Amino acid sequence: MWDQLLQWDQQTLIFLNNLGSDTFDLFWIITTNFLTWIPLFLFIIIHIIRCYSKKELKWVLCAFLSMLLFLTIAIFLCKYAVGRLRPINDITINPLLRTLITPSDYSFFSGHAASSFGIITLAFLFLKKRMAHTYLLFLWPLFFSFSRLYLGVHYPLDILAGSITGVFFAWVFYKMHQRFSAPYIL
Repeated sequence: MWDQLLQWDQQTLIFLNNLGSDTFDLFWIITTNFLTWIPLFLFIIIHIIRCYSKKELKWVLCAFLSMLLFLTIAIFLCKYAVGRLRPINDITINPLLRTLITPSDYSFFSGHAASSFGIITLAFLFLKKRMAHTYLLFLWPLFFSFSRLYLGVHYPLDILAGSITGVFFAWVFYKMHQRFSAPYIL
């Protein structure tokens, strides 16, 4: 069963990666870059500043920074503990992929998916009652994560595991904020 899952993972990546064309390559290379998303980060920060008092704001920002710190550590430890080669670095699958960028670290799980889903899920949890259409923020991690498949640097299971991990960390840090910070802010 495990072998079948890994085979499906490879076949799905090959299929999705080969849907790409020269016409869209630059778009996905730009999409995968964190710097491209700075305006979205500023948008979220501005809305959090607008929605929370100064006293509350420091605890909300602390939740974000703490989550990102712990998530970064989890990503690093998992990548080196699992040691799964990126598809572009695996000689058995590389010739079947369109290669546009060549990161050299390990693949499992996707740090792009984990961090983007973590940031957006936490933003959603803090802003959902204070800002209309907050669910639209989830378009970013979807595009951001798909860019990793398009570029051939992650398998679908890397993306799925990273997404779930990011959502989980966001939920945990939101609940910790609710339990330990929110009652004392009043």
